[in-house]
Amino acid sequence: MELLKNTPGSAHPCFNKEARHLNARVHLPVAPACNIQCNYCNRQYDCVNESRPGVTSAVLSPYQAVAYLKELHKHLQNISVIGIAGPGDPFANPDATMETLRLVNKEFPDKIFCLSTNGLNLIPYISTIKELNVTHVTVTINAVDPVIGKEIYSWVRTNKKVYRGEEAASILLQEQLTSIILLKKQGITVKVNSIILPGINDGHFAAIAAKVKSLGADVMNCIPVYPHADTVFSGMETPDPEMVSSARSAAGNHISLMTHCARCRADAAGLLGADFKERINMIREYASKPLIPEEDRPFVAVSTEEGLLVNQHLGEAGKLNIYRKTPNGFKLVEERPTPEPGSGDQRWAILTRTLSDCRALLTSGVGNNPLNILQQSGIRIIQMTGLIDEGLEAIFNNKPLRTVNKADMFKCGSSCKGNAQGCA
Repeated sequence: MELLKNTPGSAHPCFNKEARHLNARVHLPVAPACNIQCNYCNRQYDCVNESRPGVTSAVLSPYQAVAYLKELHKHLQNISVIGIAGPGDPFANPDATMETLRLVNKEFPDKIFCLSTNGLNLIPYISTIKELNVTHVTVTINAVDPVIGKEIYSWVRTNKKVYRGEEAASILLQEQLTSIILLKKQGITVKVNSIILPGINDGHFAAIAAKVKSLGADVMNCIPVYPHADTVFSGMETPDPEMVSSARSAAGNHISLMTHCARCRADAAGLLGADFKERINMIREYASKPLIPEEDRPFVAVSTEEGLLVNQHLGEAGKLNIYRKTPNGFKLVEERPTPEPGSGDQRWAILTRTLSDCRALLTSGVGNNPLNILQQSGIRIIQMTGLIDEGLEAIFNNKPLRTVNKADMFKCGSSCKGNAQGCA
């Protein structure tokens, strides 16, 4: 079967082979966390010469992504598609994903918007992404039989619980299949990616294709696995041409195929297979800029015991002092209570809303989960001990801060040990 042509969004180079030589796409790396662990996936490495999903040279906040995109348009006038494909999963990072789509829609309403996901936690957001003009969604489905799926996934995390084995594969599959049905009800074009895994699912592609086509999927992409170090499948052999041809032939009897996949990075930009090389330096530059426009967040929050020093761990703070800059120095505006302990990560999600007008938080210490949740909402976290005024000088006036005791930046994936806590 031929790939889609003359359909809404046919300028998308992944869905129309003829468009790949003319129309560029850009992936915005705003979604670092992932909610499943595939046995072939390793997101910890970043080589600029490496082209594969899950790799990016930096993670951007939604506002950084828009600023980067504006600059990128000065160099690439033929961008037709703006997508989010990780480096984790868009729906393991729904707040950052939705905010990025909202901001990009305002700036570039004439573009095609797409997402690439494993399908887990997609269902609650389908109506929202439709409202945000997403027209194309790719769902990676490697098996439609949980007995096969359990060999592919180490774990699946949903509703704050980690599942393994056949149960995990069943939960993931049900969400994936239901997502296809609901996406098609919204008129969204659906592509299914399936990784060819020798000895695992290489004889399963007719079944995958028949099932997803019956639910309304439009296109399927059969991708040979490229084993990576430090993964369960690191010793797996790359499928030979005969196996790839067999899998694609079996799938092609049921559904249209994409055969020109470039295995794009999460920070890809340019034509398929011919990425704009300068984007790497540009992404790194924009990742170092403020997470959010400072004029939109005039305040800084501080965890303090007596109001003079930054000397309290965030987890122990029952309230936070809120400061702003005035012509006569820094002014304490108010004290805001923090959410009560005991609700897990929900406590920090509530705190992001409490501090939505704060550009930074000064604290003597913070755990990994609140650090990641607050930073993903655009709040800069400074871990320090010392005078509050010194911290405020650093934030408001860009002065050096000599009392920092921990770095306020982190690298996605640097602490991932495969312990089912994700990559955040």
